[in-house]
Amino acid sequence: MQPAQNMPEQPVPAVSVVLPTCGRVDLLDRCLDALMRQTLDGRRFEVIVMDDNPGHNTRQLVAVWRASAGERGPDLRYMPNTASHGPAAVRNLGWRNARAPIVAFTEDDTVPSPSWLKHGMDAFTDNVDVVSGRVDTPRTGALTDYRREARTFEHAEFATANCFCRKSVLEKMGGFDERFHAGWPDDFHFRLLKIRAAIARAEHALVVQPVRPVAWGASVWQLKSLAFDALLYKTHPQLYRQKIRATPAWEHYATVAALAIGLFGVGAGSTAIASTGATVWVVMTALLCRKRLRGASRSLSHVAEVIVTSALIPPTAVFWRLAGAIRFRVRFA
Repeated sequence: MQPAQNMPEQPVPAVSVVLPTCGRVDLLDRCLDALMRQTLDGRRFEVIVMDDNPGHNTRQLVAVWRASAGERGPDLRYMPNTASHGPAAVRNLGWRNARAPIVAFTEDDTVPSPSWLKHGMDAFTDNVDVVSGRVDTPRTGALTDYRREARTFEHAEFATANCFCRKSVLEKMGGFDERFHAGWPDDFHFRLLKIRAAIARAEHALVVQPVRPVAWGASVWQLKSLAFDALLYKTHPQLYRQKIRATPAWEHYATVAALAIGLFGVGAGSTAIASTGATVWVVMTALLCRKRLRGASRSLSHVAEVIVTSALIPPTAVFWRLAGAIRFRVRFA
């Protein structure tokens, strides 16, 4: 009987790509296709697909790409997340299972350029802890208020959809704060600033993140993320005021107050109070409409959506801000 031969150990990659996904197989397929076309030698990186909604289809897709990569392609791993869910939690599980000393983060709805990994890795020197790449959100179709807001990410100072971080820095920070289900990219950036991590910018490390179609009225239902602004403010009050919002959203509170005064006047049977409150509410809502429509599509459907959502945004925003302040026990407006 011959002694069992030891299997050769896999070489340690230079960079591990953590790629979270959550049931979006079509987007994941597009992203994996881009990652398989990287100019960086496939043997120098690995891809860890973190499935926050474990399913057979995602597992099978990763298996197909792993088989097509072959021996010269990157090591492609599928990891289902069966513990705490959420964007921060799934990324923590990913980087903690990374084998490389540098971890690259992107998202399943991005399309990394062929030289993304090469340019990101080239930006590292002995004095660099983190590299922030560029996110491009190309314009497709008519410019709507939602698409314009989404394109502001192109000018963001830091984006976790395209960043590289030394694993030692992640270990020092404890990774991402899992209390955040929204606002976690800003929290991560602020914590890097607080520990004085050396962040380099790599403009040529590019990922494209097309703006995905959204349901009618998305600008309203997405406001629920404002609840986590309270936690962000509680954790980083100075940085929040410097980089997110310098002052409370007084215009929203004033609009809601005018609406409340108008309704009170109706209930009290006072025409003067009701008309005063209603007039101020209409003027402020009209100003918000004009601001959101400036330079945007004037199609009938878009104008109608902006009018309706402009009436709903102030009370919805105030509700979620107050809900966050109560939940996280912080004076936040």
